[in-house]
Amino acid sequence: MGTTVFERQKPPASLIRHALTGTRQGAFWLDDLPAQPAHPTLAGGRTADLVVVGGGYTGLWTALLARRRNRGARIALLEARKIGWAASGRNGGFCEASLTHGRENGLARWPDQLDELERLGLANLDAIGSDLEEWGVDADFERVGSMGVAVEEHQLDWLDDWVVDAASRGEGEHVVRLDETQVRASVNSPTYLGGVWEKLSTALVHPGKLASELARVATEQGIEIFENSLVKRIDEADADGNVRLVTASGAIRAPRIVLATNVFPALLKRNRLMTVPVYDYVLMTEPLSTEQLASIGWNDRQGLSDLANQFHYYRLSADNRILFGGYDAVYHYGRAVRPAYENRPTSYETLASHFFTTFPQLDGLTFSHKWAGAIDTSTQFCAFYGTARDGRIAYAAGFTGLGVGASRFAGEVMLDLLEGADTERTRLDMVRRRPLPFPPEPAAAIGINMTRWSLDRADHNGGRRNVLLKTLDALGLGFDS
Repeated sequence: MGTTVFERQKPPASLIRHALTGTRQGAFWLDDLPAQPAHPTLAGGRTADLVVVGGGYTGLWTALLARRRNRGARIALLEARKIGWAASGRNGGFCEASLTHGRENGLARWPDQLDELERLGLANLDAIGSDLEEWGVDADFERVGSMGVAVEEHQLDWLDDWVVDAASRGEGEHVVRLDETQVRASVNSPTYLGGVWEKLSTALVHPGKLASELARVATEQGIEIFENSLVKRIDEADADGNVRLVTASGAIRAPRIVLATNVFPALLKRNRLMTVPVYDYVLMTEPLSTEQLASIGWNDRQGLSDLANQFHYYRLSADNRILFGGYDAVYHYGRAVRPAYENRPTSYETLASHFFTTFPQLDGLTFSHKWAGAIDTSTQFCAFYGTARDGRIAYAAGFTGLGVGASRFAGEVMLDLLEGADTERTRLDMVRRRPLPFPPEPAAAIGINMTRWSLDRADHNGGRRNVLLKTLDALGLGFDS
């Protein structure tokens, strides 16, 4: 069994300790926001035409798109805590065109509709840019693309396959293969052996600003937002067709409901086993000096990720910090989502080690923030959709870490479903068919952790997948990001 570049070129432990000394446990994107307006808690009894449950991207986009469709509708949004506090304020800020968690995953599951899915995904990313411009949203939106880098010899063949496939579909102009000299001229890391830059498929955003600004626009457009309003149950529809949502201090009735709670325990029994929370860990550096930034280059500011199964993703912030995350993806027995899981020193130390292997010229740089968040993983590794209560409730969940862009598309899908509309979105197999659920415990924990172990083995074995991974691939449960 071989070693990876991050094991062969480990920095000294003293460097890692220094870099993490004084690092704040908390999401930089949320700390970087000015004081936010407080929204009231739902109290007493109310009615609406549409109620959206969840104050992250999925819920906010859905409410805003519903307002665009019906200017006079009474729309309310209920958030259990604060707007954007969970995944929407903790992610890396990669706003991807892909709705399928990458082309390979889409090709394995919906090959006959993949061209349509990719066209819809690019149109959705275009629409995000247009919406933010129309509404005057300042979210540091940069349409800079993303670059996948090979850090092991066996990954070079994957880069070649990537650009050949793109060229065969007429996309070669926007999918550029870089050799070792070219990739290091773009972003200077001694670990890089080559790269592929996809120039149109990714934008970068400030996650906290995006959530807070969408909430601002929603309020300006007459959408009522209620924070600290955890929905405890959903009652059956009454004689007038209204569904009642009950919180600790109030209740609200509406004929149409959207559930956008993602990783948190499902309000519908049918969805209890459809997702599992997998914790992802992130570091953010202090701002780089002019000299430090010059030592890396990175003038095109594109998002970066390597090609391992246990991959890293990283990008520059507007003030030239480096966000560095990924690699560890940790599942805790019982599907629990708990703040205690966010403080995992071994994960932060591993990330810091890998950071300085990637950029040894930044020796001495420190990390201002460290944080974690739970990803709502589904067995198809991208969002699934559905309705309940005779079409009065629509839901989407299971984005598996690529929800920043796909959340807007999900909003359109759920509104189509509530309207009973026959659209190209609702005709997609992705929308019409539910994926397999995860098994209950202890089978879920055993299966997930065996899969993680197998992915790590593949990274140490020239990318070769073992019997378990090949079996999951054959069953349509394999993961290829």
